[in-house]
Amino acid sequence: MRTAPTILHLDMDAFFAAAEQAAKPSLRGKPVIVGGLGPRGVVSTASYEARRFGVRSAMPMAQARRLCPNAAYLVPRFQLYRTVSEQVMELLGRLSPLVEPLSLDEAFVDLEAGGVAFGPVEALEAGERLRRDIRAVTGLTGSVGLAGSKMLAKIASEQAKPDGLVLIEPGTERELLAPMPVRTLPGVGPATGEHLRRAGMTRIADLAEAGEDELVRLLGKSHGASLYRMAAGGDDRPVVAERDTKSVSVEDTFDVDLHDRVRITTEVGRLADRCVQRLRASGHSGRTIVLKVRRYDFSTLTRSETLRGPTDDPSVVREAAGRLLDSVDTTGGVRLLGVGVSGLADFTQEDLFAQAAGERAEEQPTADEAPPPDEEAEAVADPAQRRWLAGHDVRHAEYGPGWVQGSGLGRVTVRFETPVSAEPGRVRTFKVDDPELVPSEPLPLVAEAAAAEGAARAEAGSAAAAEGRGAGQVSPLASRPKSRSGGGGPGSGAEMSRP
Repeated sequence: MRTAPTILHLDMDAFFAAAEQAAKPSLRGKPVIVGGLGPRGVVSTASYEARRFGVRSAMPMAQARRLCPNAAYLVPRFQLYRTVSEQVMELLGRLSPLVEPLSLDEAFVDLEAGGVAFGPVEALEAGERLRRDIRAVTGLTGSVGLAGSKMLAKIASEQAKPDGLVLIEPGTERELLAPMPVRTLPGVGPATGEHLRRAGMTRIADLAEAGEDELVRLLGKSHGASLYRMAAGGDDRPVVAERDTKSVSVEDTFDVDLHDRVRITTEVGRLADRCVQRLRASGHSGRTIVLKVRRYDFSTLTRSETLRGPTDDPSVVREAAGRLLDSVDTTGGVRLLGVGVSGLADFTQEDLFAQAAGERAEEQPTADEAPPPDEEAEAVADPAQRRWLAGHDVRHAEYGPGWVQGSGLGRVTVRFETPVSAEPGRVRTFKVDDPELVPSEPLPLVAEAAAAEGAARAEAGSAAAAEGRGAGQVSPLASRPKSRSGGGGPGSGAEMSRP
């Protein structure tokens, strides 16, 4: 545990939905739900307007539609989200060389390692500057938590949502954690939480009072001891800039159960090819091939096979996955398939059988070897409609850029507006095969000139901070953080509460 709040946790606010609202003026201030739109789709992100109706991430999309029928339901645009994520991560990299990304929209930063902050005042300055820079460069908002450990920094960012900053002063951890539910702690999921509830422990204070021996008796030595330390506010995990990838995998959930064995085999081969593409993109090879099959009754089977040496050959992975499929009974129907590779390495061992299979494949190409379709469009079965996913970008020869509001019955409805439009755009409907309407790349959420100006300000701010550190100076706070606390001074975590 550090004696200064120099670990920062950033969590972008409702990231996917907020990006869609920023891109589409007509959706700003309205409920927006992003996720799979098929019968078995789930919610990836819901805007704060949709959360008021009870919609949450990982909720079945059918349930979300019942709770919030008037929301805008959109298919994810990962190309846009990755672009914005890169912009945010670049800003974090200017704070410190130790940035630990957890996902596209979440990361830890070690401010000490970057020489940005060694005390609460400097940490608050860095957090507020980061929030301003993110808004200037991306047009979106993020919530920032500052504390002496990763666990508490993440708790602080949750308390800061949306669009806020909370600093937890070291020494206030126990008082802060005591009234919180046990599920707040990392590693306490539904099963562990229920086990603790049956033992009469629902708050973190109950864990601290129970003592380490009791938690070890209930949960085992490793988990019990770790949970006791965290309940007392202890967490000495460092911020790690690069974490080793342990596995690479892909999976698909099907709108209708698959019964045809030939179709199932074809899907497994396609997933194997996609998995190898990701494997190669990460610069790895792997020894263990894993097949995941979720059947019609929700039972999930996993099969694996370990090869003689690591490989990134698609034919080897395809054949291994096919052999694993042979051992699985799929007669009742399959709702999900997945292929993964683990036991990763950064080298390959030549497999003569795979090489021969590859040579045969080159001589006799098959349909299975066709390039896999775009991941974002795979959920749509009808090729005529794959181009017109709800929320995705299009461009018309006459009307310019816009986005798909919906499609069906041979027609597609488009709203013509851009992220910088002053007001919601007009809506027009076209035939799905209209030659003047084509898919388009996502537009920047912030005008390029404004984004460049914001990035320049961020870089100048980093340089000024570095110069101030070199001169041994600490500037006064430009502004106070958004208040989330009581009488402990600005940023104190003594009495945090969500607004």
